[in-house]
Amino acid sequence: MNYLLDINALIALGHNRHVHHSRANAWFASVKDRAAAMHTCALTEIGFVRVSVQAGLQPNVAAARTALAKLKGSSPVAFSLLNDALGMDRLPAYVQKPAELADGHLLELAREHGAKLVTIDAAIPGALVLT
Repeated sequence: MNYLLDINALIALGHNRHVHHSRANAWFASVKDRAAAMHTCALTEIGFVRVSVQAGLQPNVAAARTALAKLKGSSPVAFSLLNDALGMDRLPAYVQKPAELADGHLLELAREHGAKLVTIDAAIPGALVLT
């Protein structure tokens, strides 16, 4: 199975001070032997860096970029960056509010690449929610 980590799942996996780190780490440990690939995209990587700094998990952009590179580089499952050429016309029908735009886009991007979107957000229909 291929997985696209959304911003929250990526941050939880990459920062041991995140409230859901143990949940993300347990999920990762449970799938790493059968996962074909872990994916990020420009949106999730930018979000990882932005939120890591804003939440005080990293002191600055450079440190957050380094943390992301270390996470991807130390993984026993290969991480790859998905190309994203989807426009607004590809949003799932459930997207009705501005707060759902990024999630809907990531859900459709995962589908486009034969991956499953991984999230902490139970409100994204069809996504794999970390429990």
